[in-house]
Amino acid sequence: MSLPIAVAAGPARAPLYAVPDPAPAAPDPTAEGWDLVHAAQGGDRAAFGRLYDRYVDGVYRYVLLRVGDRHLAEDVTSETFLRALRRITSISYQGRDVGAWFTTIARNLVLDHVKSSRFRLEVVTDEIADPTTPGAAVAGAAGSLGPEQQVISRDTGDELVRCISDLGDDQRECVILRFIQGYSVAETARIMDRGEGAVKALQHRAIRRLAKLLPDTLR
Repeated sequence: MSLPIAVAAGPARAPLYAVPDPAPAAPDPTAEGWDLVHAAQGGDRAAFGRLYDRYVDGVYRYVLLRVGDRHLAEDVTSETFLRALRRITSISYQGRDVGAWFTTIARNLVLDHVKSSRFRLEVVTDEIADPTTPGAAVAGAAGSLGPEQQVISRDTGDELVRCISDLGDDQRECVILRFIQGYSVAETARIMDRGEGAVKALQHRAIRRLAKLLPDTLR
């Protein structure tokens, strides 16, 4: 006669749970820009076109804020990208967004124009303040706005633009690069060919000056 065999119950198994896939890393705009540069250097003709699409609005806005004339800003922006195309094979990674390189070229063209014509800045406020105007998008780091950027971003209308135009040349450029273009202190220093300490001092003086120029309704 066969006897029943008792089978000892093993330890209870813990239920299995599916391990979720890690969230994909957010794209790095700086790396993406330089990938396009490297592709253009390797002969990819479409890559420079994508660089143009990516940075043209920011360059145009920077130039327009500096020269105050829409047609001149369009000409300078076009010349900026023509020069960049000629020099694309000579640029190498500089530890910053490639948009700063385009802005540096644009800045040099603006300075050449200032030296040649000695014009006075007359800001075309409707072109700058209207977000539907071609070239009105802001380039540079997006990120969350700091308190100083909130002051600049609170109202981009005519009055604020006029106040920015009343700043000295260096202060005006510092404000445009830092708070409208969104460049870091280090990037602004490279573009302006100044030390970071000098940029911080310019920024501080510009903000204090703007605080005096702005009407009470914009403070």
